[in-house]
Amino acid sequence: MAEVPNEGTDGARDAVVALRDVSVHRHTSGQVILSEIDWTVRAGEHWALLGANGAGKTTLLRLLGALMHPTTGSVEVLGFRLGRVDVRELRARIGHVSTAQRVPQDIDAHTVVLTGHTGTVQPVWRKYDTEVRRRGHELLAELDIKELADRPYGVCSGGQRARILIARALMAEPALLLLDEPFNALDLPSREDLVEAMQQLAERRPELATVTVTHHLEELSPAVSHTLLLREGRILARGAVDATLTDSWMTSCFGRRITVVRHHGRWAAYSSHHKAS
Repeated sequence: MAEVPNEGTDGARDAVVALRDVSVHRHTSGQVILSEIDWTVRAGEHWALLGANGAGKTTLLRLLGALMHPTTGSVEVLGFRLGRVDVRELRARIGHVSTAQRVPQDIDAHTVVLTGHTGTVQPVWRKYDTEVRRRGHELLAELDIKELADRPYGVCSGGQRARILIARALMAEPALLLLDEPFNALDLPSREDLVEAMQQLAERRPELATVTVTHHLEELSPAVSHTLLLREGRILARGAVDATLTDSWMTSCFGRRITVVRHHGRWAAYSSHHKAS
């Protein structure tokens, strides 16, 4: 059993996500993708999900998003157990942000946000009354991009697109927001804008829980409170960020000597280029 820093003693009463002894096997080959995953995400917690390529991060995020079922074990999301709930209704209450999302390039930012109300790629205009449209503008303002309302999505920068997609995800007033590498291919100013947006989002929505998959500690906002480290499909460490983002845990997770530094609430990591013994 992997050593695990203390997760707290609040129990699961305010759990947004609760995974118990979860394993996922590939149907075709029987390959074990995730094994014996126990994890609770509570309201107001902000988790970073870290691990090397192939560690199982994407599969774990798909479980949280009710996009797949475990092979064994139980997954409860927003109080509903997968396998005993209409996952289409459940997915509508989960915010999901990924740079791989299909978004028509010619529709404007406000319309992209509106599609979050219907969970569709193309707009369904009959579903968007005056109140829904007003909320779309409010969310653009909350993400500090209200000036993009009429700009086609396809000509927006990477950082602007990321914030548009977050606004879209928030249209459903989700209790859980999943972010799958939202910083992918962003330049430095865009990254910093998005980090600031995530910090403000945490301050404005104290009950919102988030899980962010990233490869770079520099992309974590000061709001990140917890970390889960995956290695070869198993949890290596989970818990408060101060207890898990350490030299020793990161070295164990990635298999090479890593030094972690923190400055004014922001994180960074670098390697000595030698594999851990």
